[in-house]
Amino acid sequence: MNAPWQPLLDWWFGTAETARAIAADKGKLWFGKRDSQDLEARERFGDQVEQALAGGLTEWMQRPEGWLALVLLLDQLPRMIFRDTPKAFSGDLRAQKLVAQGIAADFDRQLSPIQQVFILLVFEHSENLAVQNEGVSRYIDLVAQQPESDRALFADYLDFAERHQKVIAQFGRFPHRNAVLGRKSTTEELEFLAKPGSRF
Repeated sequence: MNAPWQPLLDWWFGTAETARAIAADKGKLWFGKRDSQDLEARERFGDQVEQALAGGLTEWMQRPEGWLALVLLLDQLPRMIFRDTPKAFSGDLRAQKLVAQGIAADFDRQLSPIQQVFILLVFEHSENLAVQNEGVSRYIDLVAQQPESDRALFADYLDFAERHQKVIAQFGRFPHRNAVLGRKSTTEELEFLAKPGSRF
């Protein structure tokens, strides 16, 4: 009998064996912003997302794979299911707490490198510079651990993390979230948002 989190992990990571193959197969799901994918996430995993956002599924924390899946339910799937609404970010604080607990239990070391990326994305999504700095440091370590054949892929993930870190260092928040969260943008933020690539 499959663990309750296995369907989500199968959907998110697929069946390819190498990090590059998984990223090639699933990259559009992870970063594609497609309505069809958002709808599939809602239909297949919306109930579990709501349970996670309500503080449930704590039993998933007993295993590294369950921990990873719970983090996905809190950090990644709300950004799909509730895209362009405040609820997209509603799981972030719980995700940060659970990531800290899992790392303290060495759960991250029991995941594959490509799975670890989605633990580190929780750091990347934070509007706290200290959290951003820790995430970038962990990305640097992760890149260094990869074989030469995979290093470019993970270096790209590090570059993306450093871009997020730079924005938080400059503004203390992500300006591209302001409109969704009802925050008033400063003149400096509006100038930044007018630049290509400012919204990730």
